[in-house]
Amino acid sequence: MTKIEPKKDLAEDLTPSEYAAKALFDFAIDREDIKFLLAKPPDDHKLSNDTMEYELQILKIISTGWSISFYLTEHPLKLPVAEKFWEQVHSFSDTITSTTELTIGKKVDYFNILKERLDTYLDSLKELTKDSDPLSIIGPEFAKFCGDKDDVFAMLTGSKMFAATLNRIKDFFDSIDWDQSNEINQGNESKNN
Repeated sequence: MTKIEPKKDLAEDLTPSEYAAKALFDFAIDREDIKFLLAKPPDDHKLSNDTMEYELQILKIISTGWSISFYLTEHPLKLPVAEKFWEQVHSFSDTITSTTELTIGKKVDYFNILKERLDTYLDSLKELTKDSDPLSIIGPEFAKFCGDKDDVFAMLTGSKMFAATLNRIKDFFDSIDWDQSNEINQGNESKNN
């Protein structure tokens, strides 16, 4: 599975929030782990690999965006990182929307699809209890988007993507030296004014 590799050259040229947002965006659209998860489906698997690949990309993007709020809950750079990440996702979505329209002659608003999926996943996570596992909710929801809410391979694949994404992002956030810049102090000053 893909790791978010620190890029020292970017870290030196960008503020911590810009660097984090860029690295997270690059990770969110990287397809290596999607290919890995779909490399060996079971022989009796009936769902379309194309559909699963499409839905895995969506799940990875929204899991990455959700992770920003989850892991940076009280962090002063949570909002700048989230804003910069979603701006890049929006620009990427516009490109996909334009390309799709040129290819099939029909406008498909990819960013709106991402937003709708995010809302659905968040609504399903509201069912979480103190003793429940988010993977037991994300997996079936993912399988439903793939076309069969009872497909075990789809449930496991969606759960693996969600868990791997969260783990990679946690590791990445732990590796960042957030205090290396004045950006945190500037963010705190603007909140106090």
